[in-house]
Amino acid sequence: MEMGTQIMAASVLSGVNIVFLAALTVVWVRNYRTFRTSLVLGLLAFAVVMLVENAVALYFLFTMQSLYSGDPHVQQAVLVLRGLQLVALTFLTYVTMR
Repeated sequence: MEMGTQIMAASVLSGVNIVFLAALTVVWVRNYRTFRTSLVLGLLAFAVVMLVENAVALYFLFTMQSLYSGDPHVQQAVLVLRGLQLVALTFLTYVTMR
């Protein structure tokens, strides 16, 4: 079965989210080694959990396309959620890297 346009776009967004989360994880690991605060540890845990979630989502998008391909409303919801996540991670990455 061929992957639909919306699911392909959601897959791309998951990949971009993974890149942002990997960068955030590297920065927050470095910061935790320096400061050892619970806030930085919380940010690091957040990044790792979101990284795993996006990796699993990407895996399922490519291996179990039939779960998403049957209903265009589900495809649209997945795309919107990945887009919102990208916007949030873009802001968070920008602020962190400054």
